[in-house]
Amino acid sequence: MSESDDIDAAMNRAERTVPGGQAPDPFDARRLRDALGRFATGVTVVTACECDDHHGPVGMTVNSFASVSLDPPLILWSAARSSIRHAHFTQTPAFAVHVLRHDQEYLAHRFTRRGNGFSGLDYTQNEAGVPLLADVLARFECVTEARHDGGDHTIIIGRVTRFESTTDGAPLIFSGGQFGSFRPDQSS
Repeated sequence: MSESDDIDAAMNRAERTVPGGQAPDPFDARRLRDALGRFATGVTVVTACECDDHHGPVGMTVNSFASVSLDPPLILWSAARSSIRHAHFTQTPAFAVHVLRHDQEYLAHRFTRRGNGFSGLDYTQNEAGVPLLADVLARFECVTEARHDGGDHTIIIGRVTRFESTTDGAPLIFSGGQFGSFRPDQSS
């Protein structure tokens, strides 16, 4: 074994061993996903119109939603490039983000890859034709401000043009691959 082979072997051993366990394999997507899943997020459904000639309603369950700015009012969310709905959301001029209540897991499932989407679901449309779901914790109607490449996702920034919210109910939470709810401590 040459000196460079000895150095490579020692480096590989050092990279694999860290106090308290093993260093993460940068190419182990499942372990990375599990680690990211330790961060609890809220659950939203983002809606828009199809970008093709049909202009029908389209929706996607999303947990990558965040506030960006209050002045101007900007939010962001990320659309997976692997989604069959990706093109609709990256080409739309307007969309709405619906924050789901703890008892609306059924809505989250409707807008996943195998869900029923808008089939048989009541909704209204705003003046831009964006489908709006009723009775959610909060809804943000937006125009698309910017899109950015984000690896296997497209980061979409929206300017909030209208919003509404209620304090009735707790949010639907997603963590560790499971839905749940947040129950604030009532003891204080």
